[in-house]
Parts: sequence; structure tokens; C-alpha cells
Amino acid sequence: MSWVEIASESELREVLGDVMPRAATKERVRLHERDRQWLAASPFCLIATSAADGSCDVSPKGDPAGFVHVIDDTTIAIPDRPGNRRADGFRNILTNPRVGLIFLVPGRNETLRINGRARLVREAPFFDEMIVKGHRPHLALVVEIEQIFFHCAKAFLRSALWKPDSWQPEALPSHARLIKDVQVVEESLEQLEQYYGESYAKRLYG
Repeated sequence: MSWVEIASESELREVLGDVMPRAATKERVRLHERDRQWLAASPFCLIATSAADGSCDVSPKGDPAGFVHVIDDTTIAIPDRPGNRRADGFRNILTNPRVGLIFLVPGRNETLRINGRARLVREAPFFDEMIVKGHRPHLALVVEIEQIFFHCAKAFLRSALWKPDSWQPEALPSHARLIKDVQVVEESLEQLEQYYGESYAKRLYG
């Protein structure tokens, strides 16, 4: 069967139909009190970025619920924590400040979406309010909000994401095994299993 590609918005609308009225009017440009409540309850977000050449990245960020610092009604800050230092998304932001964020609350099927312009900040007074387990962030992503809205629950309902009886983590090999199979690494499988074992969680902030 040959592929039939969509090449224009009019063709896209032929397939999808018109935007639902409630979806067309849900965009806002400032934080509502309900948005603040959602951010205070969210321990996890995804940050989408793209470089000047169009290459893209989506990076997860997670901390105890409320880790996002609200600076004002149009500005939020997300602390950076120790990681693998690739900094794919951060490097993208240096050439293209546009970002898209999705904030999740475990057990809730809706999400909060924020789009805007970002910058990297290495020091600010509010860093003192983002200390976790004695760790003060060395970097924060500051996002100036241009668009904010709640996204519907359909994707989470279809995927049954929060239903434990649908989970099958054992369908995949361990993370250490995955790394050993897809990367060229010096460590043995046993060394990788040890690295990603019980002590891994103890090194999250140092």
C-alpha cells in the first residue's frame, strides 16, 4: 500500500475536522491559581527544546512535588540536578530559547502544558528556595510563559499509564543489560548492575 502524506493544514483538517470550541479557547498567558496548585503538586515534567538547526530533544526533570519555583504570574524556574552532563536541552536553548513543557501529577490523567521562552541562570536569590536534601542547584531554567493550558486525559486513559495491573516492567531486560547491549562501554555487565543497583538512588543529589 502506498503512503498518502499530508502536506498542508487544509489536508490535515480534512482528516481531523475543526478544532473543538472548548479546546480553541483554553489557552492563557498568565498563571491562574489553579495552575499554581498544579505546579505545587507536580513532581515531574518533560521539557522539549530544539536547536537553531531544528534538531530536537525532550528531557525529563523530577524532584519532590513543588520543585518548580513560581517567580511571578508569567515566570517559573526549574532547578537542575546532577546528571550525565550531556546538557542536550540546555545547549539547544543557547541557540533557540523556545521551549515546551508538560507537567504531570501521578494518578491524574490530565496534564498542564506551558510554552514559552527560556534562559539559563547560574545564580539568583530564589536558588535558596530550591534546596533539596541540602543540595542547592548550580543552574536553573527560567521560563517566561507565553501559552499555558490544561491538556485532556485521553492519552493517559488510552495507555492506562497509572493502572498498576497494566504495567509490565519485566517485559524488558534490566537497564544495565540495555546499556551493555546498545552501547560500547568498558564496564562489565556485573559492574553496570552494581552501578544501577540500590546505591543509585542514594547518589541523586551528589
